[in-house]
Amino acid sequence: MNGSRLEVMKYLESFVEEKLPKFLKPIETNWQPSDFLPDSRDISFLEEVRNLQERAKELAYDFWAVLIGDTITEEALPTYESWLAGMQGVNQGESNGWTRWIRGWTAEENRHGDLLNKYLYLSGRVDMKQMEISTQYLLNDGFDIGTGADPYRNFIYTSFQEIATNISHKRVGILAKEQDNPELAKICHTIAADEGRHAHAYKSFVSKIMEVDPNEAMLAFEDMMRKKIVMPAHYLRELGVELGTTFTHFSDAAQRLGVYTAFDYIDILESLIKDWKIDQVTELNEAGEKARDYLMCLPDRLKRVADRLKVPEHPYEFKWIAI
Repeated sequence: MNGSRLEVMKYLESFVEEKLPKFLKPIETNWQPSDFLPDSRDISFLEEVRNLQERAKELAYDFWAVLIGDTITEEALPTYESWLAGMQGVNQGESNGWTRWIRGWTAEENRHGDLLNKYLYLSGRVDMKQMEISTQYLLNDGFDIGTGADPYRNFIYTSFQEIATNISHKRVGILAKEQDNPELAKICHTIAADEGRHAHAYKSFVSKIMEVDPNEAMLAFEDMMRKKIVMPAHYLRELGVELGTTFTHFSDAAQRLGVYTAFDYIDILESLIKDWKIDQVTELNEAGEKARDYLMCLPDRLKRVADRLKVPEHPYEFKWIAI
C-alpha cells in the first residue's frame, strides 16, 4: 500500500467523525430484535408462536432457502468486522472516526442475524442444527473477495454489497407481505433500511476518495469489477456438500424468486457509476483513463451475458429446510 492511501485515510477521519450521527442511529432509541418477536414472558407467548408458525407454512420453498441463506450471511458478521478492522489506515488501538464507524456499523449489523435467527427458530420450518453448521463453516472458512487490506477496494466492495443486501431484504419483505405475513415483512423491511443507510455511508467514503485520489480510486474500482463482486456468502456450504455448491443453489433460488438477479448486479454497477460521477472524474493518467473507459462500457457487456443466463427451474433440496 502506498503512502497516498494512508494520507487519504487520515484525511478522511474528520469527515467520518462528522458524519457518524447521520450514518448510525443512537443505541438508546434504535430498534432491537425483541421489538419484532413474541415476548416469552407474556402469557400469550405460545399462542403468538403458533400463529407465527401458521403464517410461516404459507411461504414457498425457495423463499425459505433465500431467507436462511440471508440469515447465515448476516450471522457471519465477526468475519466482516475483523476484515474491516484489518484495513491499512485503521488503527484498532485508537478511538477515531474509522474505529468508531467500524464498531458502530458492526453493532447495528449484529442485530440483523440475531433477529432473523430467532424468527427462523420460532417458525418451525428450519433444521436449526444444519443451519448452525453452515454458519460455523462460513465463519471458519472466511472469505476472499480480492480486496486485501486496501481501503479503496474494501469500500468499493462494501458499497456494492450493502446495496445488494438492501435489495434482497426489501424484496423478501415484499414477498412476505404478499403471502399475508406482515410481521416478517416488517422485519425484512427494517433490516433493508439499515442496509440502505450503511450503503450511503460507504458510497460517501468512495466519493471523498475519488475527490482526493481519483486515479488510484478509479484503478481500484476497475480491478474490483474485473474480479467481479462476489457476495460474502460465496463460501456458503452445508454438511457433506462440496464447497461452492450450496452458494450456487442459493443464488439460483434468489434468481427464481426475483430477489436478487444478474440484472440487479448490473443496476447496482450503473448506480455506482452515476453516484461516483465516473464519467466526470478528471486528473487521470493513461491507466486511469483506460480504467474509466472499461467501467463505462461494462454494464452493456454484462447485459449481453445476463440475457443468456439460464437458471434451473426446480429447487435444490437444502439440508436447512424442514419439510
